[in-house]
Amino acid sequence: MLDEALNCNSLEWQDAGEPYYRGTKIKILREDKNGRTIILKLPKGFRMEGHTHIHLEQHFILKGQYEINGQVFSQGTYQLIHTDMTHGPFTSETGAEVLIVWQE
Repeated sequence: MLDEALNCNSLEWQDAGEPYYRGTKIKILREDKNGRTIILKLPKGFRMEGHTHIHLEQHFILKGQYEINGQVFSQGTYQLIHTDMTHGPFTSETGAEVLIVWQE
């Protein structure tokens, strides 16, 4: 049995704001003391500097592609980023939609 189910298509895109690149949109699926789950919509020309988190981070590319340090990741790619691991810079020439999960 599911504790919670959510139809993501029913959620409106919101402006992601800082620290994200202008035009980046977000849908927040979960946000609690144990972590956060979002869908991030990267606009064409997206840029984000390298950074580090104190939590485990997971990415799954739903649409499009992005690039990290010259390596291109496209639709269907799963990425696990360990705690305290610097990742980025990120760019996306074409735009992308990425499911991102942060957890303790």
